[in-house]
Amino acid sequence: MVCQKDALVQKVCEFYEKISSLESLKPSKDVDMLFTQLVLTCIPPNPIDVTKLCKRVQEMRSKLITLCGEAEGHLESHYSTILGSFDNPLDHLNTFPYFNNYLKLGRLEFNILSQHLTNIKVPSRIAFVGSGPLPLTSIVLASYHLTTTSFHNYDIDPSANSMASRLLASDPDLSKRMFFHTKDVMDVTSSELKEYDVVFLAALVGMDKEEKVRVIDHLAKNMAPGAILMLRSAHGARAFLYPIVEPRDLQGFEVLSVFHPTDEVINSVVIARKLSVGMPVQSLDQGLGAHVMLPCKCAEIPAFNPLNKMNMIEEFAAEDRLL
Repeated sequence: MVCQKDALVQKVCEFYEKISSLESLKPSKDVDMLFTQLVLTCIPPNPIDVTKLCKRVQEMRSKLITLCGEAEGHLESHYSTILGSFDNPLDHLNTFPYFNNYLKLGRLEFNILSQHLTNIKVPSRIAFVGSGPLPLTSIVLASYHLTTTSFHNYDIDPSANSMASRLLASDPDLSKRMFFHTKDVMDVTSSELKEYDVVFLAALVGMDKEEKVRVIDHLAKNMAPGAILMLRSAHGARAFLYPIVEPRDLQGFEVLSVFHPTDEVINSVVIARKLSVGMPVQSLDQGLGAHVMLPCKCAEIPAFNPLNKMNMIEEFAAEDRLL
């Protein structure tokens, strides 16, 4: 492996040194400034393949992702506490500085999901694994897009679930459709998982490749055949911020699409369908070549949609669909 001595890698390494030397990753002027600068550095589309960097940079990236996850957890807890102090917390969600990103990501994921729901038009039950103290994805989807669906949010941290449920207590609709379970995803049984039409897996559930693959394997063994799995990944320089999920990691699933946003929405979105036993994997790009880049159909949305200025890529990679 060759360590690319380019300006981007050097800059990210410098941010890592500064961030790792902080006494605390809780929100503060220094923490906010460093992470904002890091994110702005990694957002522009970049052809870099972080998996081909040298071992030293790979190790730095792994540690940086862990630090980003820890800082994100503190940020969500901080704003969940602030929102929980209002009589009607959901009326003040724009207090959270990245709320607009969640609106865009929610719309993106809803559009992708809608394209691939075959047997049902609207899922009745969705599981979100790794919902945290500020479950904005579930809130956005339940409020704007899936207004009759029930959402079951799983998090290993009881305090996160307590904070999250407090945000919804005063809402007459969501308080009846949003449920919180304090449980490790690896302990969620087949009888439970088979109840869900769709399972979302948060980006920071499984902070390294091995842990992520273990979680995916558990879902593959226990989800209902035909159910949809939606995951968040990262592409290009954004992979310094979040773990990468590659189609080849999704054993037991048919990968349907991979979407790479190119605006301020950081995460890529992967959608896959749980295979039935003996079900053949059908390639979406038969006759189109091994690696095809197509315009994202999710950009074809009404003018009021926050994604209408979003430039995204839809990627089908046949060589990565290894089952």
